[in-house]
Amino acid sequence: MKIVRFTASGRRHYGILKGDKVQLISGNPFGGIKLLEDAFKLSEVKLLAPCVPSKIAAIGINYRGHAAEFKHDLPASPLMFLKPSTAVIGPLADIVYPSISKQVDFEGEMGIVISRKARRVEPAEALDFVLGYTCFNDVTARDLQKIDGQWTRAKSFDTFAAVGPWIETELDTSALKIETRLNGEVKQSGNTRDLIFPVARLVAAVSRVMTLLPGDVIASGTPEGVGPMQPGDMVEVRIEGIGGLVNHVATEK
Repeated sequence: MKIVRFTASGRRHYGILKGDKVQLISGNPFGGIKLLEDAFKLSEVKLLAPCVPSKIAAIGINYRGHAAEFKHDLPASPLMFLKPSTAVIGPLADIVYPSISKQVDFEGEMGIVISRKARRVEPAEALDFVLGYTCFNDVTARDLQKIDGQWTRAKSFDTFAAVGPWIETELDTSALKIETRLNGEVKQSGNTRDLIFPVARLVAAVSRVMTLLPGDVIASGTPEGVGPMQPGDMVEVRIEGIGGLVNHVATEK
């Protein structure tokens, strides 16, 4: 099932994507899904980020190839950092290249969307707290990351958390192909079987540190091949079983 969030006729809604139609649901998907009779054609709506997280708990160095790429030792536990909710954008929205940075990189990732309040959950029960999965671009001002030595500024600019195009609720995440394409050219090509810490471990580990709320996103890390983007570029994060998240890069105004 594909859960979408969208605007139509000047109002925001949640719905279920079925082929080329979006069927409305009552309220939001976090308290249970109740289908309504009303539906829109997909061509009639504007897709938004599929959830409104209070925070994004992002994971660094969680693919073996990416660790080797940056000459990092494999972490003994998940390396966590936060991205603010103000960084979130949805499908086809512009990633704005900040004027104070000289290198803005794409990082294609799988996003884990939390379904209900999670605090100190165990790995064996962690998937019960997951609504589904989405594509995520952990946009990073790489030069500022190197200057600062910590990651907050480099990861937190407005538009630096692209999410979408929907939440896929029925997915085995153990071996999914994940790609990032820049102007149609494949730049990252990985597989979730290479995750150092899989989904259940991540949900459990993050929930031991911070309470996760419905709609929060855990960005599960990026495979090797991260690289720079420029204004005018088109970037797509594509995950097997989910689909593709497309954004364009724009100059700061």
